[in-house]
Amino acid sequence: MSGNQSCLTGAEDTLSVLVCLFHAWEEWAGLDQEDYLSVLEYLLWVFTPLAIVFIVPFLIVIFLYLSILFLHVYKRKNQLKEAYCNNLWDGARKTLATLWDGHGAIWHGYEVHGMEKIPDEGPALIVYYHGAIPVDYYYFLAHVIIQKGRTCHSVADHFLFKIPGFKLLLEVFSVIHGPQEECVRALKNGHLLAISPGGVREALFSDETYPLLWGERKGFAQVAIDSRAPVIPMFTQNVREGFRSLGTLRFFRWVYDRFRLPIAPVYGGFPVKFRTFLGDPIPYDPNINAAELAQKVWM
Repeated sequence: MSGNQSCLTGAEDTLSVLVCLFHAWEEWAGLDQEDYLSVLEYLLWVFTPLAIVFIVPFLIVIFLYLSILFLHVYKRKNQLKEAYCNNLWDGARKTLATLWDGHGAIWHGYEVHGMEKIPDEGPALIVYYHGAIPVDYYYFLAHVIIQKGRTCHSVADHFLFKIPGFKLLLEVFSVIHGPQEECVRALKNGHLLAISPGGVREALFSDETYPLLWGERKGFAQVAIDSRAPVIPMFTQNVREGFRSLGTLRFFRWVYDRFRLPIAPVYGGFPVKFRTFLGDPIPYDPNINAAELAQKVWM
């Protein structure tokens, strides 16, 4: 110990002090070179799985950007056809739908139960639970395109439109901000429309017990009433076992409530089985109001 004291006494700068402190800790812990290797091996064994579960969700983001890159290539290759074809993007949508469907089948064994409840034509409002990453919804969209030959319009949070490079992807797949008037217009024009009343809040702050974080929101129900469209509830089993969020930590909730920044880290990407269940359509009923319809969908 006297050696370390003299070392600290002779230290003339911060670096020297840190080196002396390190040697003091080394002497106190009784570690040699072999011990260091054992400790490093142990830390690598412990932290590698943790690193993987935080890295895998970024693969979904990479897949999204690859989809966007494909759309840009597709657009450039077919730009001369745009003036003569009303369905320029049909081929691109079907191609990407096939890729996403394959991803869902391989990684999550994705299944949809009740696909026959989605009408072959005419409007319907699909209300779904929002996972930490709504990858199950992406798979569902792929199924609708492949099996029904239809494009389902989607309502997304405003922050999604601010992500660099996403503009073309959102346009091709008919993603909208979600003012009620625009939602009603889409349904009255005979389109399918999907919305998650819980939105980003549900994605970040819900957990493996699957609470619905809708609050007092009933705008989606008013949209269904105004457009006289049926409502189809949708839920995906195990979506929270596939991807989870650290939003349950108080700090991330405070940041979102204060600044509306969805920065809670997401981890997972586990290859668990995803099953999407579609409930029986709730038909338009002129005798119930928005609050009653929202409660009916909740149940």
